[in-house]
Amino acid sequence: MSTAVLDNKPAASDEIPVYTVTLIIRRFDPDVDLEPRWQDFDVDVFGTDRILDALHKIKWEQDGSLTFRRSCAHGICGSDAMRINGRNRLACKTLIKDLDMSKPIYVEAIKGLPLEKDLIVDMEPFFESYRQINPFLMASGGTKDGKERKQSPVERARFDDTTKCILCAACTSSCPVFWTDGQYFGPAAIVNAHRFIFDSRDEGAGVRLDILNDKEGVWRCRTTFNCSEACPRGIQVTQAIAEVKQAIMRGTA
Repeated sequence: MSTAVLDNKPAASDEIPVYTVTLIIRRFDPDVDLEPRWQDFDVDVFGTDRILDALHKIKWEQDGSLTFRRSCAHGICGSDAMRINGRNRLACKTLIKDLDMSKPIYVEAIKGLPLEKDLIVDMEPFFESYRQINPFLMASGGTKDGKERKQSPVERARFDDTTKCILCAACTSSCPVFWTDGQYFGPAAIVNAHRFIFDSRDEGAGVRLDILNDKEGVWRCRTTFNCSEACPRGIQVTQAIAEVKQAIMRGTA
């Protein structure tokens, strides 16, 4: 039995360069601080590391009190939305090499929601708005044949974009109306209403349109496009809000 032998062994890969970056993080400990404060950390990272990796290194190696949310670390759970250099992003989807590493990187909690500690906000007002739009299929009784509710590819495509929402609150907390008006439903709630309003299997479109045809509903949107730019899933949020407005004016989806 013969054994293949490599005559020319592959050269050792070049060493991956390490960079020292400065993260300036807006800290807040309710047990100690009266107001938030900024604290800077120098951390060694690879260019392919993400902001989440840098935060982990700070927490594990420099300051264990640093507090932030994260779960899947792959842009699916929506746990780690925060403001990075003034823009709402997911820490797990933001590569350090895509930022200017020659300058400090500013990291702070998302705006418009009560600050609890460091990079964590109280998400309850956000989820309360989400619950109010009935984010579930509303259908009476079963089908005639007792089987699944069928839907054509064209019908499914009608609301495909808004099924991508991961409830990270990046869109809602980027909205200037939401910052100043705690009663506004916000883009994420309207996006999730859109997902069911235009679902051919759903029978609750009228109920949701009535809910959103409120002074704190879709008419509070000022079409600034902040929400669309902030969405890490690329959802056309402003377009979805406009389509819900049109449905309200028609009186039907």
